[in-house]
Amino acid sequence: MGGLIRIDWPEYGAPAVPAEPDIAEYSLRLSTFRAALARRGHDIGIVYGDREHSANLHWLTGFDPRFEEAVLVVALDRALLLAGNECLPYTQTAPLVASGVIAVGHAASLSLPSQPRDSRRLPDWLAEAVPRGANVGMVGWKWFGADEVDDPATALDVPAFVADPVRAVAGSVENATDLLMHPAHGLRARVDAGEIARLEFANHMAAAALRRMAHAFRPGMTDFEAVAAGHVGGLPLGCHMTFATGARADQGLSSASGQVLKLGTPISFNVCHWRANICRAGWLAHDTGDLPAMAKGYVDDFVMPYLQAMSDWCALMRPGVPGGAVWDAMQEALPFATYGVTLNPGHLIGLDEWMSSPISDGSDIPLASGMAMQMDVIPGHPAWGSTRMEDGYALADAALRADLAARFPDVAARCGARAAFMRKVIGMQVPDTLLPLADTCGIISPYLFAPSMVAAL
Repeated sequence: MGGLIRIDWPEYGAPAVPAEPDIAEYSLRLSTFRAALARRGHDIGIVYGDREHSANLHWLTGFDPRFEEAVLVVALDRALLLAGNECLPYTQTAPLVASGVIAVGHAASLSLPSQPRDSRRLPDWLAEAVPRGANVGMVGWKWFGADEVDDPATALDVPAFVADPVRAVAGSVENATDLLMHPAHGLRARVDAGEIARLEFANHMAAAALRRMAHAFRPGMTDFEAVAAGHVGGLPLGCHMTFATGARADQGLSSASGQVLKLGTPISFNVCHWRANICRAGWLAHDTGDLPAMAKGYVDDFVMPYLQAMSDWCALMRPGVPGGAVWDAMQEALPFATYGVTLNPGHLIGLDEWMSSPISDGSDIPLASGMAMQMDVIPGHPAWGSTRMEDGYALADAALRADLAARFPDVAARCGARAAFMRKVIGMQVPDTLLPLADTCGIISPYLFAPSMVAAL
């Protein structure tokens, strides 16, 4: 099936900082959202955001709340962004706010506890912005199924202090989060060439930091020293950085805590920015001789079948392939008894690390051009621990690839070079429809004290 080869991890150059969407693009997004609300029968859309759940609000406006919550009220002919004390000046980062297209209101109840509340009350803002008897579509960060709640339409995932005033004046309030996030019809579930350039930049920043970190690992250093060696850039984080080893090895969501890197112990770690999450897992070892007896066979019996499965995963990343077919293929390639994969083998990513996924058991949602897909297949075994090749990709048909090449030729060239490396050096099946966005794509280093030893088919 292959084995380990000694190579330098590839580097394809630092991308130029891509432009964020302009007024025209945000205006188009807002009008598209209005049209989606109207098709659903909603008169008003209300979008809630907070520090961790800001992706929908940012996609529509370019503004994300810091420390606080925020509420966007979208009517057919107007829009109002309500912000708290500290976020009020920051709303001007949104092009549609700066241009006056979106009005701003100060609602101090969206601020932190004990701060001054010398503003108009949030219920009064909402009572004025929402016509009495209106049909409201409420957007939070998740929607629900009939297997979770009795009435999915009215199950809201926003705080009661926001939902209750709206319910007091509206005729109906329904969960409309899927309009933005659903893998089949969500407005955010497809990206264009401009967004692919932003995704690639974020993947580069995260992958470069993870590369620096992995190549700095030494026995005896602390996890704080290891993370510092990554020189993580200033892009906003999509989730807490994880670094799980030592006593925290089994808690994969742990952050650095002073653990010491010790020979013969498992490790997992990631760097996650908006639009990218680069993660690896393996053993702090130089070769198989450093592994504990229970972990012998790790590369041949665990890592190599996983790498073959990820090659199979890549081969399936073509528009039109049903998500359920990817699920079935991964279940067959990675039997649960050995690999213990519990989550979806792949999902959509945006500013939020996990938006939603077309890949699930029995899913008839087809993969589509424009999906920003995270290769996120997380195995776990009581003796072998884990392995990982988690990076970002974009699915692109011929038309999207041509547009990317015309508008962002350097991005297209780097994606092509990464795909060629994965095919020719690693031996993976990478179709033309799959654009690798990170320089780490294709790289598994099972022994992380010897990162130049890389698994290949």
